[in-house]
Amino acid sequence: MHRWLMGILACLATLTLAPVYANSIENVRVWPAPDNTRVVFDLSETPAFSYFTLYDTKPYRLVIDFDNTNRKIDVSKVPTDSLLISKIRLSTPKDKQSTRIVFELTEKVDPTVFPLAANDRYGERLVVDLPGRSIARSAPVLRASDLKERKVTVAIDAGHGGDDPGSIGPAGTYEKHVVLKISRALADMINEDPAMQAYLIRSDDYYVGLKARTRKAEEIKADLLVSVHADAFTTPQPRGASVWVLSNRRANNEMGRLLEDKERLSDVLGGVEISIQTDDTYGYLNEALVSMSMDHAMASGYEAAEEIINEMKKITRMHKSKPQHASLAVLTSGSVPSMLVETGFISNPEEERLLLSNKYQQQIARAVYHGVRSYFTRKPPDGTYFATNRASKHVVRSGESLSVLAERYNTSVQAIKERNKLKSTVLKVGQVLDIPSSG
Repeated sequence: MHRWLMGILACLATLTLAPVYANSIENVRVWPAPDNTRVVFDLSETPAFSYFTLYDTKPYRLVIDFDNTNRKIDVSKVPTDSLLISKIRLSTPKDKQSTRIVFELTEKVDPTVFPLAANDRYGERLVVDLPGRSIARSAPVLRASDLKERKVTVAIDAGHGGDDPGSIGPAGTYEKHVVLKISRALADMINEDPAMQAYLIRSDDYYVGLKARTRKAEEIKADLLVSVHADAFTTPQPRGASVWVLSNRRANNEMGRLLEDKERLSDVLGGVEISIQTDDTYGYLNEALVSMSMDHAMASGYEAAEEIINEMKKITRMHKSKPQHASLAVLTSGSVPSMLVETGFISNPEEERLLLSNKYQQQIARAVYHGVRSYFTRKPPDGTYFATNRASKHVVRSGESLSVLAERYNTSVQAIKERNKLKSTVLKVGQVLDIPSSG
């Protein structure tokens, strides 16, 4: 037999003996959150898997076997940034057709492991949820245990996060990154105000389920929930900010319907399990909507939204000059007045550039802050600084100015302007002002 023929036959024999895999691990993503870590395996096909834990000795281990699967990445180089995971590594597989991946954990946890079907943005996935403290505390971020009972509490919800990027601008800007920066700036401003405190529902790049966002606001007994987003449309022309509040009817305009569809997509991309998606805690705009509590929350949310629009239109174009209505799960609290602030159209190239600007992010945050403060100045919750430090009346005399009055009453020029909705510092003799006291 010719030598070249023997070589071909040897190659064919090698190919015949090489394992053929039905699936492959394409990528691994790790999303640490304050109270859990989510790990997502991107796969070429629906996964066949099993898992077990080894907690007798340290390091504690979670072992996942992927049947009939190879891998296209080095899992040991996957960044974790999670306090729960010290290492991700390979181990000896149970057979030649399998891949075994080991998580070395810092704590014993009860993992949840489940597959997610492919959708428009992602292929087949396997999700691993590890409960427990996963990220170090960020200095400006308040925990629930830090909140003071007598301060007005504002829950700030940065939309999307983690596997859900939200809308994506023409230049590739992710909504989730922009709205987190605006939300953190807003939280800083509120926390600098002696009368208020902010609680960030999402403080970093991870996903929180829509119903969970509402529940977190209720758990801390928030006085207001502000959900921060960036709008998008199918064409680049629409522009401007808007504020949305809850409606007990389906949205009656195209933007509202797109917003509702986008919210449903968020839970799909975020990997919320079916059991969570169908958790109808509030009858999703049925029984709870007819309660007096819900009616009050909706009315209060609308009033607060009007104040925020009044401030936002001073610094940016408004797409809508009045609060808009849509049936959004993130706004369905029966006890917390809520609104969704669209900070601009990320699908518009000009507004995408604005949303990336730190100056614009600060301006939007400042406008929302002033609107929130104006609302609580008019409608102070019982027992709070706003309620116990009610305004005294002052009749302006000749020679008096806002700075003189601020010093006399131990308050600030800005506080007097906000209380009286003054657009300038010019006063008229005989003008009656409400002066907020310093307490």
